[in-house]
Amino acid sequence: MTRKIRKAAVIGSGVMGGGIAALLASAGVKTLLLDIVPFDLKDEEKSDPVARNRIAKAGMDTVLMSRPALLMQPKDADLISIGNLEDDFDKLAECDWIVEVVVENLKIKQELLKRIEPVKKPGAIVSSNTSGIPLKSMSEGLGAEFKQHFLGTHFFNPVRYMKLLEIIPGEDTLPEVLDFMADYGERVLGKGIVWAKDTPNFVGNRIGVQGMVKTMQLMLEDGMTIPEVDALFGPAMGRPKTAMFKTADLVGLDTLAHVAKNTYDLVADDEARDDFVMPEFVGKMIEGKMLGKKTKGGFYKTDLTPEWKKIRKVIDPATMEHGEYGKVELPCLSAAKAAKTLPEKMKAVVYGDDKGAKFAWKAISANLIYAANRIPEISDTIVEIDNAMKWGFNLEMGPFETWDAIGVKESVAKMEADGLTVPESVKAMLAAGNDNFYKMENGKPYFYDFAASAYQPVKISDNIISLAGLKADSKTVKSCDSASLVDLGDGVFCCEFHTKMNALNGELITFMGEALEYVDANGVGMVLGNQAGGMPGAFSAGADLTQVAMAAKENQLDQVEAMIHELHRVVQLEKYSPFPVVAAPFGLALGGGCEVCLAADRIVAHSELYMGLVEIGVGLLPGGGGCLNLWKKMTCDIPAPVTDVDLAKFFVPTFMAIAMAKVSMSAAEARANGFLGPKDRIVFNRDYLIGEAKKEVLKMVDEGYAPPVRRPIKVFGAAAQGMIAAELFNMQSAKYVSEYDVFLAKRIATVISGGDVRTNSFVDEEVILNLERETFIDFLKEEKTLARIEHMLTTGKPLRN
Repeated sequence: MTRKIRKAAVIGSGVMGGGIAALLASAGVKTLLLDIVPFDLKDEEKSDPVARNRIAKAGMDTVLMSRPALLMQPKDADLISIGNLEDDFDKLAECDWIVEVVVENLKIKQELLKRIEPVKKPGAIVSSNTSGIPLKSMSEGLGAEFKQHFLGTHFFNPVRYMKLLEIIPGEDTLPEVLDFMADYGERVLGKGIVWAKDTPNFVGNRIGVQGMVKTMQLMLEDGMTIPEVDALFGPAMGRPKTAMFKTADLVGLDTLAHVAKNTYDLVADDEARDDFVMPEFVGKMIEGKMLGKKTKGGFYKTDLTPEWKKIRKVIDPATMEHGEYGKVELPCLSAAKAAKTLPEKMKAVVYGDDKGAKFAWKAISANLIYAANRIPEISDTIVEIDNAMKWGFNLEMGPFETWDAIGVKESVAKMEADGLTVPESVKAMLAAGNDNFYKMENGKPYFYDFAASAYQPVKISDNIISLAGLKADSKTVKSCDSASLVDLGDGVFCCEFHTKMNALNGELITFMGEALEYVDANGVGMVLGNQAGGMPGAFSAGADLTQVAMAAKENQLDQVEAMIHELHRVVQLEKYSPFPVVAAPFGLALGGGCEVCLAADRIVAHSELYMGLVEIGVGLLPGGGGCLNLWKKMTCDIPAPVTDVDLAKFFVPTFMAIAMAKVSMSAAEARANGFLGPKDRIVFNRDYLIGEAKKEVLKMVDEGYAPPVRRPIKVFGAAAQGMIAAELFNMQSAKYVSEYDVFLAKRIATVISGGDVRTNSFVDEEVILNLERETFIDFLKEEKTLARIEHMLTTGKPLRN
């Protein structure tokens, strides 16, 4: 039988349940969100459907109001219907997948599952999002058919943004059900799948919470401060900027303490059981409702002065008072800042001589040993543990990848010198002459399997193409400091950027042109795509502003003009190449990064796409064909027989997208903004992007690809400028825009409209490209533009002057 998830149900409308419902709706699944009938209904409310659905409605309201947004676009909410567990329970019979996300109470879960069993249709999948209650206990007493279709699906919060999905097989779950859910979770919902065992808190929370709580304990022992710990366990160790304590504030101290206590209670035989005992001061914080972000104060809080100035404070565990704190200065962090690569930064932190390094070493070594000791208890391989920590806690490296980065032999020697008990499995690996947990052979990754005492290939979905693996297998055919051209096979090549934030510079632009010429001579199509960087990452954050600013300061605008000439040549070459070009953007695709995508034949975008033409924020306009190609994107699907078209309806959204620097908050929103067309695709799993883009190239080739014909384009002309001038006057009067914004916007309107020509005129594309280039240079001569660029480079924020 071919399984499909046409309709799903989420039972429990709290933060996690609402997040799961939002993800399903964003993936196009009709979803039923149910919760209990309120206990405190008045007599007159007991027959009122609105009152009876109050709890589910509150959960849905939270979904709609959440920032960052849980839905990919607001209209996805139309796919979610709410109800309650009395009046709407029979609707579960319509569902192909029922997700239980109710309170962590065994009795409540058991009673709910017993109610579901006779209602659900045969073959429907039921899963639990529990993190601490054994599946075996939850399903006790239920029939064989139910147990065969029952499993754990443990999402991480916030569901839309956290990649990890732990799948926990029940004792009787059918293999085909597990395979289907793993494929569905990875391919449709975009998650990274980690296979967990039915052990307390599974993989991610077991390892992650041990690391956090143990670090808190060591902090008190070594007299470290909370800001010092967060500075050590932030980017210098490949961790998010929220590090440990700020992450705990986001999660909620009550939630963290619950997981820690639950683990402690259930792991009586764990050699490091005491690592899950929360420090006393954290318990006092929870009693005082200092729970983190949800109560506007936890380990950190922000106060306002009478002048509305923000003062950031941190709690002192000794006094339980919040106080101001300054920048952390530690020698090991200074050494890490000077290091170029992440492994070098990590070594600088853990092998230093100052108090910070000694503390970091204690915390890291404890977590590495703990992770190794959990195999095969919670996972059969190191890969599952590493992926769980990367995808569930946003680490750049998991424990065993971290161990490789700091050197396994060196670290084990130091552990033993410190009197720590190194796991026998690790010592046996080293004794056999294997110095790393991971290695690459012929472009394919391998991991050390403790059970087999040998390296095994890392299992990767057939849908995933690894650029790093291909490059390790000598598939790079051209490269420079800023980009590479990688052979994807079947005549398809990938042009990969690797500047900082994948920004466009002169070298990269020239390389793109050379890559297009190479593919023309040697292949059938090209993908524009990158894979490096965490979430959300950057396909390309735009042009290299530093390069532009230096040329402007040194009055070398001729160099900038030459670079724009070259960029125009390359994007036109991309647009009209005799083979298909598919862009595969993810994360930030801003300015020049967006323009490169707009010139491609097709876009295969990751669902988390933050795309926009944002140049006005630095006093410029799109200089890489963005004005031309967004206008074409907006108007390309007007049917030829429709001759009497009001171009104003197309001009206004095009102009507003550029003049207001609109950035999509998802790929779905990019489509709604006009940056993605009906033939462009959205992929939920970023790991699939390059592979799916390659498929799109081959599909176009198979269909007999012919390049677009270069023809004059219809423009709005001078009438647009008058219409926009009137609107800008109103916006300036209302103080929505500055006088300089108006100056910039009027010139942008002139460019998009094709200059001073009549409405509905046809102009050659070069007319708009010339206007674009001339205006870009003119803007660079303005002091206020230079001030905007300088402010952006200094602060990372736009200046409204």
